[in-house]
Amino acid sequence: MTDSIIKLTAAQIAAKIASGELTAVQVTEAHLARIEAVDEKVHAFLHVDREGALAQARAVDEKKARGEKLGPLAGVPLALKDIFTTVGIPTTVGSKILEGWIPPYDATLTKRLKDADVVILGKTNMDEFAMGSSTENSAYGPTGNPWDLTRIPGGSGGGSSASLASYQAPLAIGTDTGGSIRQPAAVTGTVGVKPTYGAVSRYGMVAFSSSLDQGGPCARTVLDAALLHEVIAGHDPLDSTSIDAPVPPVVEAARNGSVAGMRVGVVKQFRGEGYQAGVVQRFDESVALLKELGAEIVELDCPSFDLALAAYYLIAPSECSSNLARFDGLRYGLRTGDDGTNSAEAVTSLTREAGFGPEVKRRIMLGTYALSSGYYDAYYGSAQKVRTLITRDFEKSFEKVDVIVSPTTPTTAFPIGERADDPMAMYLADLCTIPTNLAGNAAMSLPCGLAPEDGLPVGLQIIAPALKDDRLYKVGAAVEAAFVEKWGHPLLEEAPSL
Repeated sequence: MTDSIIKLTAAQIAAKIASGELTAVQVTEAHLARIEAVDEKVHAFLHVDREGALAQARAVDEKKARGEKLGPLAGVPLALKDIFTTVGIPTTVGSKILEGWIPPYDATLTKRLKDADVVILGKTNMDEFAMGSSTENSAYGPTGNPWDLTRIPGGSGGGSSASLASYQAPLAIGTDTGGSIRQPAAVTGTVGVKPTYGAVSRYGMVAFSSSLDQGGPCARTVLDAALLHEVIAGHDPLDSTSIDAPVPPVVEAARNGSVAGMRVGVVKQFRGEGYQAGVVQRFDESVALLKELGAEIVELDCPSFDLALAAYYLIAPSECSSNLARFDGLRYGLRTGDDGTNSAEAVTSLTREAGFGPEVKRRIMLGTYALSSGYYDAYYGSAQKVRTLITRDFEKSFEKVDVIVSPTTPTTAFPIGERADDPMAMYLADLCTIPTNLAGNAAMSLPCGLAPEDGLPVGLQIIAPALKDDRLYKVGAAVEAAFVEKWGHPLLEEAPSL
């Protein structure tokens, strides 16, 4: 029975719990059994909250027994990226500097999940402080890609994407600073959405780069992602960057997918040198499919996109150097060298040396330099000007088209260790995703086939204007349905079993 439960979509699970065909406890136990069976190989989870998850599931069943109305995802299990604070269970952000830290409060997103009766299974592995594209920067070891455990599951949210692709959870939460929801989705054959900046509260989400960070839904289908999006989105007075606007009708869009009459843009800067042949082939086939489904294809030229990577790697490290200053060994988390012989400054220095990993140190140093006196205007100031140019290119493009499509990543999943000693090669994994974060638009990645040369998943990225997140789901659902009709089953079912 476990196998039949874990292969269900979140929407199917919710419907079966509501009808009484399954109990929330049965569903939770099935997924906990799956975690116990395969996660030693995958390493998607940093912490599994078995007792907490079963308690949440029992509460859902009791609520149903009392005749109370259940929400659209009541009783559905979820894997939560270990960057959101959670009362009673650790939040480490993939770092030794917060090893074992138990937060005294829930993030707004965590609270909304609990209020919606979603069952939180545990916390997933990630690149330390969300800095990376492979989950190799986790202080607790890398996560494997369920398609090929010797390859990366993307980053920084590789634990969340791997939990979906290995059927350990039907839903997951990620965060996206430069592509950390979409890139993992692409290389694991799953669906990941970066909502409009400010659409999902950042209160209780440990900050990396405050003007770029955005939480969002991860799932195996477009509808499941929409149902989760609707639960977590909405204005939060505790977050000063939260948008006070209605949540777009994302579930309705996912249930009524269509591209007929839509104008779909293809940006010429999102292809060329460095793009894997199989990725380009599958993208071109997706564009042809969109045209076949009734969309008008429009060629776009966005010259500033070529500068996005450089601008991002000045803005994000600059904000990270400011945000991570709070980890000083004096207030919470790791403390090293406090033996009575060292000054407070020395304790802070020793703690950071022991607690931060190489990539975090690299970005802190780069950001501190970019913000330093004499260099601020030349580096950080110039990067912000480029950010404005990128935003203007998007604005001009969205005057001509309804959505933009591109490959999500230039390549399929690369082997673990292949780019570990080459930061620039690693950074190129986010080439297609970064412009959206700089502009604050909404974007989605969904599977569009397997690359012929290696048989690994390829992601199609859909980008929509700010606050038009429903367009992602409308187009994504249409593409997904067309793929299912052509091949008879979701692409993810081709993933090798563990």
